[in-house]
Amino acid sequence: MTLTRKLFALAAACCAAALCHAARADEGPAYGPELQGFGYPYTVRDFAFASQGQSLHMAYMDVQPAKPNGRTAVLLHGKNFCAATWDTTIGELAAAGYRVIAPDQIGFCKSSKPAAYQFSFQQLARNTHALLASLGIGRATLIGHSTGGMLAVRYALMYPQETEQLVLVNPIGLEDWKAKGVPSISVDDWYARELKTTAESIRRYEQATYYAGQWRPAFEPWVQMLAGMYRGPGKAQVAWDSALLYDMIYTQPVVYEFGQLQMPTLLLIGDKDTTAIGKDLAPPEVRARLGHYPELARAAQQAIPHAALVEFPDLGHAPQMQDPGAFHAALLKGLAALPAQP
Repeated sequence: MTLTRKLFALAAACCAAALCHAARADEGPAYGPELQGFGYPYTVRDFAFASQGQSLHMAYMDVQPAKPNGRTAVLLHGKNFCAATWDTTIGELAAAGYRVIAPDQIGFCKSSKPAAYQFSFQQLARNTHALLASLGIGRATLIGHSTGGMLAVRYALMYPQETEQLVLVNPIGLEDWKAKGVPSISVDDWYARELKTTAESIRRYEQATYYAGQWRPAFEPWVQMLAGMYRGPGKAQVAWDSALLYDMIYTQPVVYEFGQLQMPTLLLIGDKDTTAIGKDLAPPEVRARLGHYPELARAAQQAIPHAALVEFPDLGHAPQMQDPGAFHAALLKGLAALPAQP
């Protein structure tokens, strides 16, 4: 373990312990709108670029292995996650020889949060592709979790020759919520909802959905990571970008294009997951039909031409955090099964 990772682990442990009592009162640290004040486990770099007439920057970690195997893994975080939440996965992949790139997407975490931006999965894929090009990376394995799974699918569809392998970790977007009856709400309504975000609301949702009812002190720093931005001076901008991103997720399904994915694809699914965007807005009869991950995962496996499926029967939306040992064993085995390239 590097010194930076040791310090990060110590800080996370201290954070979990120190905030144990404060968390009950929904108190804790305040971070800046670009997550200033929250440490990452590896050196954070910035990719500056122009997009939609604006000067933006993407924060990312670029972790080089001690013994390279010649492959690069790009980790795409979810809606309520950041590149830092891939901490353990980064270490496992680097130890196995992978160069690891873990960016924060525009609108998230330590990256720019523009006041006006046409968010789309295509745009985020282009931004990610530009980052990789700037690093001289031509082909990579894309590993996407949650919303990052939707982004990984879009990236693979746009850049099939540059996507060596696709790994989808409890991706959302395995169903079209709008088509199933989830009502739409305006960006203004999403914004009003986001302004009400607290550590307690985050914790309650994550325990039920991400960890299948379990809770451990190790999960608390990730609650405070998000809640801290909503306590800080940039709360309004954080909430606004989050609202724009929720609208993007709801309105831009990828499920209808699974059949076009031609690269080897690995689905890693915690079966206890029940995530569905806007589920709480839907009437009870619609809500009952949403977020059935075992069924959705098997349907995705059938729809994607070269897909393998690994299920974790007792895990939720974040298997890489709930049971890192089981998850990383399956991940590394699946990555190693990639057929040799001609």
